[in-house]
Amino acid sequence: MRSEERVAGVALTHPDRRVFPSAGVTKLELARYYESVAERMLPHVIDRPLMILRCPDGEGKPGFYQKHVTGRVPPGLARVTIPDPRGGPASTYLRIRDARGLVALVQMDVIEIHVWGAVARRLERPDRVVFDLDPGAGVTWARVVSGAHAVRDELERRGLVSFVKTTGGKGVHVVAPITPGPAWSEVRAFARDVAETLARAAPGKFVARSGEARRHGRIFADYLRNGRGATWVAPYSARARAGAPVSMPVSWDDLTAVNKPLRWTVRTVAGMFGRDPWEGMRGVRQSLRSA
Repeated sequence: MRSEERVAGVALTHPDRRVFPSAGVTKLELARYYESVAERMLPHVIDRPLMILRCPDGEGKPGFYQKHVTGRVPPGLARVTIPDPRGGPASTYLRIRDARGLVALVQMDVIEIHVWGAVARRLERPDRVVFDLDPGAGVTWARVVSGAHAVRDELERRGLVSFVKTTGGKGVHVVAPITPGPAWSEVRAFARDVAETLARAAPGKFVARSGEARRHGRIFADYLRNGRGATWVAPYSARARAGAPVSMPVSWDDLTAVNKPLRWTVRTVAGMFGRDPWEGMRGVRQSLRSA
């Protein structure tokens, strides 16, 4: 077995180790996957504080989430100091600087990459509003797709353009980019109002409060991803689940055509690349306050 490979200039040890035993995907394959999607992924992850899921024994075995970092930081990654709003000690998180950082995370046994809704230089001014549509038992994928369109329509009614991606699980994320300015509390309050509006308008379809009993047969419109310190799985991030699925940005038309949420995997994404469905996000200029 090979003891080392280099991907994006990063030394990768034990490249033949199977990170996804269920699909036979190796550590080298995962690193090459992140290298292949770096151009599209980096605009959505660079300089954002991270929460990472490290799986030393691969998918299917116990892993652990990590926010804080100590010790040496590999090339491609950097630290970001996050003050405690209550006046306590500051925390140190990781942030990605370039494609080397994505591969360096793989070398650290990371499978999943989760990000803040703000960048390091403007920690208190989020630039994303995120809705995590989490279906309860008995909710079909077609109903999740319909629910995502309902969120889009409500945001459009308020003057906001939104984008969509699969989560790599059963649900989807609807994401509206915003001009930094409002505080975390304002963004969270706005997202909560949208979720509660949807739940009032279609109580058989949406619920705005968590809890398995409440979600049964309905979609939890989770607005809590918009709080300070909350994270959401990054676009193109792999998920530590059987089959090596990824969280895939799609166009609204393509979402309608998708017949299953786990269509995209580490092995299939690169071969499906066409026009970037989130390319237009960079040029969107919209204010939460005008909404």
